[in-house]
Amino acid sequence: MNKIDPSLYLSNQNISREPKPTIDKDGFLKILMTQLQNQDPTAPMNENEMVQQMATLTSLEQMMNMSKSIELLVNSQVESPVIQYSHLIGKDVTYLSSGEDSETSREETGKVIAVSQRDGIAILELDNKQKVEVTKVSKVSLN
Repeated sequence: MNKIDPSLYLSNQNISREPKPTIDKDGFLKILMTQLQNQDPTAPMNENEMVQQMATLTSLEQMMNMSKSIELLVNSQVESPVIQYSHLIGKDVTYLSSGEDSETSREETGKVIAVSQRDGIAILELDNKQKVEVTKVSKVSLN
């Protein structure tokens, strides 16, 4: 005969619950539906209360959508190489110019006038008409 593990008894289970500090759309809908199911049929919720709760639900949903949109915007800006390196505009950068071989390469300096990106890499556009990948920069300085 199989024995039941005593640790599985309900009385031995941890029943503490942590309340959420905020309520989401689904939680609000559950509360609203429970309220509608348990209301007194002889004295139903008046129309004004229902309209207020639906307006609250709509506002909650709009705030959640706006919050998600702002989060996406912030994340896209943080990951953007253009945003990450835009602080270099107006500064002098020293970089290794690419020659035909390593012997003809030399250090050059130019002032950053714009930042763009190609294949996820920041490209610094300089006042000497050069375009330099940020990975080739060896020094950044003020004028």
